[in-house]
Amino acid sequence: MTERKPPGVDFETWVDKQIREATERGAFDNLAGAGKPLPSDAAPYDELWWIKDKMQREKASYLPPGLALRKEAEEVRVRAVRAPSERIARELLAEINEKIAEALRRPPPGPPLQLQPFDVDVVLAERRELKSDR
Repeated sequence: MTERKPPGVDFETWVDKQIREATERGAFDNLAGAGKPLPSDAAPYDELWWIKDKMQREKASYLPPGLALRKEAEEVRVRAVRAPSERIARELLAEINEKIAEALRRPPPGPPLQLQPFDVDVVLAERRELKSDR
């Protein structure tokens, strides 16, 4: 905690003294972003910049539950097609189909789901075709 500015001392002089003393103590050593350029200020001001920055640092995102499930389903489908074995692909598809079926029984808040459970045989046929092309 810094002390109050004494009366009669020029504000700039007092601030400069505080910065110099903190530098001498090493208070500015090893700060995050040290040695990196400042972010560009060319973009328009966004009052939610700190939330977006934190979400980016923590690799988090927010999607309504229905959209998050659609995204997860597409990612699982790609993983199932590229799976090393058919058994793993079936497990992945069974798990996501269970989640989709639950979401269809109790629709999540947000935009409509617009998603149906995967036909396992169709996805596995696509996987076999991809494997035979290699």
